[in-house]
Amino acid sequence: MASDAWGSATAMAATDTKDAVKLIRAAHDRGVTFFDTAQVYGPFTNEELVGEALEPIRDRVVIATKFGFELPSPDAGQHMNSRPDYIRQSVEGSLKRLRTEVIDLLYQHRVDPNVPIEDVAGTVKDLIAEGKVRYFGLSEAGAQTIRKAHAVQPVTALQSEYSLFWREPENEIIPTLDELGIGFVPFSPLGKGFLTGKIDATATFGPGDFRSIVPRFQAEALKANQALVAALNTDSRGERRHARPDRARMAAGSKGMDRSDPRHHQAASPGRKPRRGNRRAHRQRRFRDRGCTRDD
Repeated sequence: MASDAWGSATAMAATDTKDAVKLIRAAHDRGVTFFDTAQVYGPFTNEELVGEALEPIRDRVVIATKFGFELPSPDAGQHMNSRPDYIRQSVEGSLKRLRTEVIDLLYQHRVDPNVPIEDVAGTVKDLIAEGKVRYFGLSEAGAQTIRKAHAVQPVTALQSEYSLFWREPENEIIPTLDELGIGFVPFSPLGKGFLTGKIDATATFGPGDFRSIVPRFQAEALKANQALVAALNTDSRGERRHARPDRARMAAGSKGMDRSDPRHHQAASPGRKPRRGNRRAHRQRRFRDRGCTRDD
């Protein structure tokens, strides 16, 4: 079972550090053994949080982190930087913040158009040979980029958004991953909360919530896509319910939904492990009570 540590220190809401450490350790007690973070979350503070929480149990967990943004940013924007020297600098910083001698899975957070992916893969290959990294991953990369990187250093996993709300990976990405034997780690399997039914057409998001700048969460889009939410959250008797990843799969045959085709949703099939956000202890207990295991 995998857990995304993003929400613990940034994005949707701020969480007290002590509470976040307790939450991460509680997640491990309930079977979570894979933790995902990134330098840009915070920035840096999320890695520090994960490092503090997992240091006593480091030999029992897998940690993934990401490089690819220049930090601190020279201005208010986000600037990609995957130059080989910066990758090395980034990895050294992550190792210290995560309080570990090796990063289990190192992702390039976003593809840098100014640096050939072969150079990126080659640098990570060297870091693997040096024992500082175990496996190489990509995030939001296209099929040709995946192939080029894989030819230099085998890519272990691709992380990209995938849900009933966003199914673009089915067109080219997933077939490419299947062909090359690369694992798929979909994030936001419930559409960043949209498919839960708890976000209606009148919802608003504060300045500290990243969804406040995401197009699909603007007023017009929220209203237009309520039909999708209604289909996911209404059973055959017309009774309302809350969406879960399994229900999202069952609803894949629904028609008339914006940005969704009536094809089978396979986000949780073998080799594809949704990255769940767990900032609430009751959610962790719910996953455990439903029989989710360490392999889920």
